[in-house]
Formats: sequence, C-alpha cells, structure tokens
Amino acid sequence: MPSKTSKTKPAAALPSIPKELIDQMVSGPMDAEAVNAASMAFKKALIERILGAELSHHLGYLPGADKPSEASNHRNAPVARPC
Repeated sequence: MPSKTSKTKPAAALPSIPKELIDQMVSGPMDAEAVNAASMAFKKALIERILGAELSHHLGYLPGADKPSEASNHRNAPVARPC
C-alpha cells in the first residue's frame, strides 16, 4: 500500500521586527489583555496599510495626488495625512 506523504509547503520564515518598534509598543510588563490589545492594534495598522496600498495600485495614483484624467475611478474622500 502506498504511503501517505504530506505535500504541504514548508512555513516561510517570519520577518524580524526591529527592537525600536517593540520598544514603542511595550513600555513595561504587560498582562494578557495588554498583549492582545497591542497585537490587535498592530494587525489593524498593518491591514489598513495593505488596503491603502492596494487601493493606490488599483486606482493608479497615491492619496492626495490629482486623479489622472484617464482614470474613471477615484477616492471618495480626502485622506488624512499623518503629521
């Protein structure tokens, strides 16, 4: 009888996170709720960055830039820029 072999790909290595970023997120000892809140905040920021980049790629121009004349789609509202 043939043996069952796993055809799953090996897991990709996780990217390293700069110590400075961790220092900004962690100010001291953290309980489980604080770790969860920091994790959720990081995921939210990452997903928003990814979706913003995807929208810019789809529309063909960056936030705050003038819409190209040949583009039919556009952003609905002005984008708040970080200070």
